[in-house]
Amino acid sequence: MTDGSQASGMRAVRLSVLPAMPFDRAWSYLGDPHKAPPGSLVRVPFGRQETLGLVLGEAKEEVPDPARLKTILEVLPGSPLDPALCRFIDRFADYTLTPRGQVLRLVAPPALAFGRSRRRTMVRATGMQPARLTPARKRVLERLAEDGGREWWPLAELARRANVSEGVVRALIEQKILEGRKVAADAAPLAVPDPTRAGPALTPAQRAAADEIGEAVTSGGYRCFLLDGVTGSGKTEVYFEAIAAALTRAPEAQVLVLLPEIALTGQWLARFAARFGTAPAVWHSDMGPADRRRVWQAVRSGEARVVVGARSALFLPFAELALIVVDEEHDPSYKQDEGVTYHARDMAVLRAHLEVVPVVLASATPSLESWWNAGRGRYRHLRLTDRYGGARLPRIRALDLRRQPLESGRWLAPPLVAAIEERLARGEQSLLYLNRRGYAPVTLCRACGGRIECPHCTAWLVEHRYERRLVCHHCGYRLPVLSHCPHCEAQATLVPCGPGVERLAEEIVARWPTARLMVMASDTVSRPESAREAIARIERGEIDILVGTQIVTKGYHFPRLTLVGVVDADLGLRGGDLRAGERSFQQIWQVAGRAGRAEFPGEVMLQTFDADHPVIRALASGERDAFFAAELAARRAAGMPPFGRLAALVFSGRDEARVAASAAAYARAFSRLDPALRGESRLYGPAPAPLARIAGRFRHRLLLHTPRSLLPQPLIRRWLAELRPAAGVRLRVDIDPHHFL
Repeated sequence: MTDGSQASGMRAVRLSVLPAMPFDRAWSYLGDPHKAPPGSLVRVPFGRQETLGLVLGEAKEEVPDPARLKTILEVLPGSPLDPALCRFIDRFADYTLTPRGQVLRLVAPPALAFGRSRRRTMVRATGMQPARLTPARKRVLERLAEDGGREWWPLAELARRANVSEGVVRALIEQKILEGRKVAADAAPLAVPDPTRAGPALTPAQRAAADEIGEAVTSGGYRCFLLDGVTGSGKTEVYFEAIAAALTRAPEAQVLVLLPEIALTGQWLARFAARFGTAPAVWHSDMGPADRRRVWQAVRSGEARVVVGARSALFLPFAELALIVVDEEHDPSYKQDEGVTYHARDMAVLRAHLEVVPVVLASATPSLESWWNAGRGRYRHLRLTDRYGGARLPRIRALDLRRQPLESGRWLAPPLVAAIEERLARGEQSLLYLNRRGYAPVTLCRACGGRIECPHCTAWLVEHRYERRLVCHHCGYRLPVLSHCPHCEAQATLVPCGPGVERLAEEIVARWPTARLMVMASDTVSRPESAREAIARIERGEIDILVGTQIVTKGYHFPRLTLVGVVDADLGLRGGDLRAGERSFQQIWQVAGRAGRAEFPGEVMLQTFDADHPVIRALASGERDAFFAAELAARRAAGMPPFGRLAALVFSGRDEARVAASAAAYARAFSRLDPALRGESRLYGPAPAPLARIAGRFRHRLLLHTPRSLLPQPLIRRWLAELRPAAGVRLRVDIDPHHFL
């Protein structure tokens, strides 16, 4: 080890180290257990390379040739990872069937753990006075008092301006007259949120919910709360009170808040800063390496007191985690489908359980699993049934397009057109929701009937007229808009079929040329900066009509928005997806909740060709709980989650025959397993996936269905133990799949 343990005479022992590699086992290395206790991050040789490793403790197993053991190269700076986080790595790996070393890379990405940055000490006053006030100490405190005693000062600069040695300042830190903190030399210290700042007055229902969660935070221990409130009921302010309770409980307490779309959190961050006096630390994939390293190290050291982030923030190495909040817990973006597959909501509950801290799941449309767990008493169900400030829930009505047909070439029904015109006349805002990016989902040749397909995927190319491109939304393939049919070579015969948000915007410009229009989709609002500017323009009243995809459903508050039109309410109901009804209900209910959130009443119109569908009826009637109960009854009858368990095995490769052969071989191997091991489980497939090819890789699926009493993981481990896919075929196991394409 490079810290000189051998030179000091300390006897090196065998330590068990988990390398940050796609393996499940640990390796033995020589090292000093006093300088590398369990939880330490270390640099170790691995084959011909060096890698990050996690010390698990002293190795217990014997090794064939101890003389050939390699030595730990370096113990990385910083405290060991919390034991609860180390247990989380194990439990996460066991549940998702992911190699532990791969999970370690999520917790401690080597690029961040190995990264070095120059450090400097920042100081500020604690409010305490020294027992002996020397002239030098007095000058230091006077300089700090000039800034109210709250600003962080670089230690060297403070010593210089007070005309004292740095030793005087360090002595005051040791006596706790000053608080010291190590930070990156090129970064200001993170401000500490102030839990004593007064928030808005809470309603009695909000106060009751906040007090119950706050009591759990203050007393400590695991507890899961489902904060179930109608749109606009003030759920955020309730869990802000819980955050304040956590920060008040202990000076080192930390809080994690997960949000589904970190690029669209401008309003949330502004509300947090107004409540706590400063912004939280933010974690998301768009951050540069230096910013990510800065936040990761601040979380590990305990400097970052509140972190808000996307699902990957779940793996941050908190030093003293006291509370987890999962906002919009129903949101499908919490499910990671590529690479390491997991559901961030479920894993957040697991981490809270292992950390022995409360977790709050907040939503106006809870997932059926969470709603069911609350009904069984596993989660504490807290309800907010009224909007804040006396605002009323919007009136929802279905527009049956069979009885009120659309005009030729138009996508807005006459009643919706009339409602938009009323809002324009009153200076109010309208939102048109269509969860389909681009101009048109299909381009068709009128001469031969051919459609323009992606050459790499089983999917049509989507026309994006703003870019003048045809784009595949699965692999990113794109080409210029064509002037002739690639199948029959006919000229000027290609026509767009169906609307996307761009086509809808085209109709709005034709109908209301002076209306101020904005389109919000992941194509147009892809970064936090552009999202913040878009939201600010809407808030300032600079937009009359907003057209958007599902990103407009994320909890925004626009006081002058009084009309929501759902252009194709049937869109998410098509296909055989287990969660199609639940997901459609949630998305439409959420987007409907953008209307009438202040003193102006709201109205919602759903354009549909199936007004009798249970989802449409439930939305129009407002009978959310009855819909959930009916969905659960259907799931119970079929033994589907949460009454049963699912696991998907997805085979992919560029050689379709090999992919199909591998899936078939695995299916045959399953049939040969001991019937006692299989129990009442069922295996469906193999079959080509509905999206049979993505990015040039053919895909076949198997679906394992087990009763709730039978965990699929032990069965899958036994099943896959002796099997390997054919060369060039990749196997991905997805426990609790949420998408079946």
